[in-house]
Amino acid sequence: MGKLIRRIGRLMRHRWQDDTTLRRAMSPELLQRLEQRVAASERRHTGEIRIYVEGGLPNSYIWRDASARERAISIFGKLRVWDTEDDNGVLIYLLLAEHAIEIVADRGLARHVDAARWQQVVGRMREAFRAGRFEDGLTQALEEVSALLVEHFPAEPGRASPNELPDAPVLG
Repeated sequence: MGKLIRRIGRLMRHRWQDDTTLRRAMSPELLQRLEQRVAASERRHTGEIRIYVEGGLPNSYIWRDASARERAISIFGKLRVWDTEDDNGVLIYLLLAEHAIEIVADRGLARHVDAARWQQVVGRMREAFRAGRFEDGLTQALEEVSALLVEHFPAEPGRASPNELPDAPVLG
């Protein structure tokens, strides 16, 4: 019975997050600035960065008690972040209903960056979000992800990196 009550509570929390909540957190102006920052970042390395923000999980995830990490991995596949030439795509995933932050890196970059390093990036984002600095937290995370991609997959001088995926953040 306790498990059912937890799931119903979780379902209500996720359904409470609607498009208005999502749009308030991610204004059109913020989305545009983030898109520009992703594009600027990707000129410095061969990786691809995607940002995905959703208010709540789909009901199917809630009923089977799936985690935000499971959803992030699913979105990583749906957005084809895994489908880059150098296997160096990165997804920054935010789930507003649970205040969850996940970073999913493709295997090319994961070979160079351990889970503890990604958790540090997430921790700094979480601190900024708690302080009400949502844009600062995302910008800092983008800068840190960019630095890792530049370190391990720098753009070749004089050669434009192909932009394999859209730069605009996605609202789910």
